[in-house]
Amino acid sequence: MPEDRPDRAASDREDLEAIRAVLAGNPNAFATIDRKYRRRLYGIIRSIIRSEEDAKDLVQDTLLKAFRALDSYKPEYPFEKWLFKIASNTCIDYLRRRRFAPERLELDDSEGDAPPRQYADPNSPIPDEELMRSERQAILRAAIESLPEKYRIVIELRHDRGMEYAEIAEQLGLPLGTVKAHLFRARQLLLKKLQPHRDLFEL
Repeated sequence: MPEDRPDRAASDREDLEAIRAVLAGNPNAFATIDRKYRRRLYGIIRSIIRSEEDAKDLVQDTLLKAFRALDSYKPEYPFEKWLFKIASNTCIDYLRRRRFAPERLELDDSEGDAPPRQYADPNSPIPDEELMRSERQAILRAAIESLPEKYRIVIELRHDRGMEYAEIAEQLGLPLGTVKAHLFRARQLLLKKLQPHRDLFEL
């Protein structure tokens, strides 16, 4: 079930209070945001990044970037969407670095304390399909997270959980026609958001 309006409003107030405290000179107040979002950030990032250790590092990078950029956050925009956008962009940057960084081989045929010579692996400078898939997933996740809540929820229930229209309508307490309309609008918005990346998605 989606978070109800009072709970969402309380959550937004909690975020804003922590942000204001940090900006007022109390960096320890960021611990509230860390505790609240770290697990959710890990879930999002881990769905994109296969390595558990790299995913943990990217969660830390995301939180650090958010902390450093708090003065640029605009309160009229939901904080969790702002934070998840940072997470998605952090994943995309990581994947692009991976894609274009050639593997290196260390051939330790040196003598004494001289460092081993390094050679670029001629078989690995080309982006592999796995990284391309991961990048597409990161971009799609960022687009979904940026949707208005009523559209994001139906997209996630339909495509992430594989629920039928009638099941979504029952779970959300909405008429079937409303669910179909929300899904149609959500897909329209996603197509628009993915247009800058149409080469990746073959739009």
